[in-house]
Amino acid sequence: MKETTIYHGSNVVVEKPQIFISGFYKDFGYGFYCTKLEKQAQKWALTKRGDSVVSVFKYEPTENLKVLSFPQMTDEWLDFVVDCRRGVKHDYDIVEGPMADDQIWDYVEDFMEGTITREAFWILAKFKYPTHQIVFCTQKALESIAFERSISL
Repeated sequence: MKETTIYHGSNVVVEKPQIFISGFYKDFGYGFYCTKLEKQAQKWALTKRGDSVVSVFKYEPTENLKVLSFPQMTDEWLDFVVDCRRGVKHDYDIVEGPMADDQIWDYVEDFMEGTITREAFWILAKFKYPTHQIVFCTQKALESIAFERSISL
């Protein structure tokens, strides 16, 4: 399998990623969130208080990990995000796919509350730019990434 560079935006350098199970539920559940898109990681970093840092990792997929991948937004992706945002647990080591950014998240909430239909969600949720997230949900998954360097913004 092919090694990939991934990025994590924060207010600190993250050399040894950890999974914190606290706070609000996220798109793909609890885990260490990264992206293949450096500009997206920079945006994440710039939203934090204090310093803005992008940590760069090498990711080497392995066959012993249970991976769920969504190449694009689909009904399956939407249902999975809704479940995760509601706190439903899954047993994947890694989940990868588009992210529900702030605007998309508003539409997901509307769909969850029943104020818009699934069809209306898809009309509203058309992306004008690509997004990507890869979430390492287990300690075993974190072992597939290695810190390379950090970039201060």
